[in-house]
Amino acid sequence: MGKGERPEHMAPPDIFYNEDEARKYTTNSRMIAIQAALTERALELLALPQDGVPRLLLDLGCGSGLSGEALSEAGHVWMGLDISTAMLDVAAEREVEGDLVLNDLGHGLPLRPGSFDGAISISAVQWLCNADRSGHDPRKRMKRFFETLYACLRRGARAVLQIYPENHLQAEMLVASAMKVGFSGGLVVDYPHSTRAKKYFLVLMVGTSTAVPQAKGLDGSEPEDEEAAQIKMAGRDRFKRRKTGSGVKGRDWVLKKKEQMRKKGYDIAPDTKYTGRKRKRIV
Repeated sequence: MGKGERPEHMAPPDIFYNEDEARKYTTNSRMIAIQAALTERALELLALPQDGVPRLLLDLGCGSGLSGEALSEAGHVWMGLDISTAMLDVAAEREVEGDLVLNDLGHGLPLRPGSFDGAISISAVQWLCNADRSGHDPRKRMKRFFETLYACLRRGARAVLQIYPENHLQAEMLVASAMKVGFSGGLVVDYPHSTRAKKYFLVLMVGTSTAVPQAKGLDGSEPEDEEAAQIKMAGRDRFKRRKTGSGVKGRDWVLKKKEQMRKKGYDIAPDTKYTGRKRKRIV
């Protein structure tokens, strides 16, 4: 892919993110750092209660699980959906802690209504703005996605979708589609005056009219040495920890988190001899 080319213009996501691209994406220290930093910002905007109780979250367009790792490290339980079989295969090989589901977001989310405490998405939802195949209608696909996302979230929950819109029309189309199905909220643009650091987050709320969170860098400032700091903090260091096995959560950790969820009132599956074992991808 040449500099400045957008992946959406090259091929549909399930074709673009083939086995080679999936492995390259997952081992690139810069991409690891960027994914980690964006996920941490998405969690901040999600504004979950800081009470030590793990929440059940969705990771939409989860890829190889880089963003999911940040959710696990924050103590949450998650399910990841992605259209790329190759990406999900890499996630399974890396033994990420979330459940993995093969799914085209444009077909809607096949999930139980009101079952999730929040949702994030990193660099995925803008793909819905494109007609990748004959018969694809971007507006209908966005409508189906946002309708089912709204339905599967609990009242008061948020969805934070980090996007790379190609232009302001795409951004407006995504916001309008979300508002039509009942979401409140809007766009949060961090560092809006910076070409390098500008980031778009679509912050959506279910059943509330809370003000949209404040963006960073509204005074024209930029993050100091952002990329180098991210790579050191969230890229090489995090990748090294996973490779050496440090901080891997086993059966005892899983049992503890499940018990916390039960006390909170969630319907959690009984503990069995399989609890805490490596999870397989759901197709």
